Amino acid sequence: MEKATHWLNRALLGHNPTMRSIIQDSTHLYYHASFPDHSLESPIPPASAPSSAADPVPNNDDTEALVRHYLNLGPNLTDLYEQWSKADANFKKKAARFAGVRVLKQDAWEALVGFICSSNNNIIRISQMMAKLCNHYGPLIGYVGMTPYHDMPSPSVLADPKVETHLRQLGFGYRAKYLYQTAVLVSQQHEPGWLDSLRNPESPVLGQKPSVAGEMQPRGREGYRVAHDALLALQGVGPKVADCVCLMGLGWGEAVPVDTHVWQIAQRDYKFSKGKHSSLTKATYDAVGDRFRSLWGKEAGWAHSILFTADLRAFSERLAVKLEANEIKRESEDLKLESQLESVVAAGKVIKREVDDGEPKRDRSIIMLESTRIKRRRRL
Repeated sequence: MEKATHWLNRALLGHNPTMRSIIQDSTHLYYHASFPDHSLESPIPPASAPSSAADPVPNNDDTEALVRHYLNLGPNLTDLYEQWSKADANFKKKAARFAGVRVLKQDAWEALVGFICSSNNNIIRISQMMAKLCNHYGPLIGYVGMTPYHDMPSPSVLADPKVETHLRQLGFGYRAKYLYQTAVLVSQQHEPGWLDSLRNPESPVLGQKPSVAGEMQPRGREGYRVAHDALLALQGVGPKVADCVCLMGLGWGEAVPVDTHVWQIAQRDYKFSKGKHSSLTKATYDAVGDRFRSLWGKEAGWAHSILFTADLRAFSERLAVKLEANEIKRESEDLKLESQLESVVAAGKVIKREVDDGEPKRDRSIIMLESTRIKRRRRL
């Protein structure tokens, strides 16, 4: 069994503002909840060390439900992969080796902030920016070991006029202005809960019952189009960022974010390289999304994310290393089996000779048992 090596620590807010630590191996998902002592003041910046007080465990611990919700464990991936594979031969070819890819159900505000930070950026720097935002402006949730963890700061906190200058000092560049202006728009020009009002009703926040989201159309359901257009009014939000937030923060599965990498996939595998779609214009952006929605339906964004993952060099290289390791392991197992086979065959000859010399017939059954037990495994 593949061993788990890295814990994912997240400040996931269910009924309790609690640190949830998650890890998985090849067969199981494990989680741990660290409940803060609410009788203690949460210092910002955090104290140099965690409190020695024991973590109280509340009666309404919703950790398992929250983990299932956040990791989007409800849908049956086998059924979805089969559906997408039947509709698209390219998906069937590329995605088979990338089983288990899921789209998280992130908090809408967190997703919006994260994707504004993603503009002309890489994963490492985006993660660093999100950590700086939480550490400097977010409420302390708790500690894992000696490391403090903070929740995302609210829009009203980031709407302070001093925030933009400070974020520039922290290395956010032009994104500092977008984050501040968007925080002002969300907190001062919209009602509380406005972002969540744009959610897909079939994918509500934890604890709410789902409801019907309407008929699927070539360009997506009406609620998705409304949410997408509303997000475009925010600072630092273009079509791709709006689709990312719709998909991962608002639950609109038909949202298909199209960046240069996805455009390359569309050109190479879906014939978007000629005629009026020879460059990534607004019309081409919409056409790529429409094409993928026609193939994969209302979870087109999920299927697109799998192809995106399969095409990334970092993931393909990781898969190549894993496949090479598995091949070495199989070769080692084959050599071991060959050695066992030679030993047993030799033993069988001795036993058969003894049978010919008049030994009891039960020895013949020994030969059959050995032959069955060491049946050689076919190489994949």
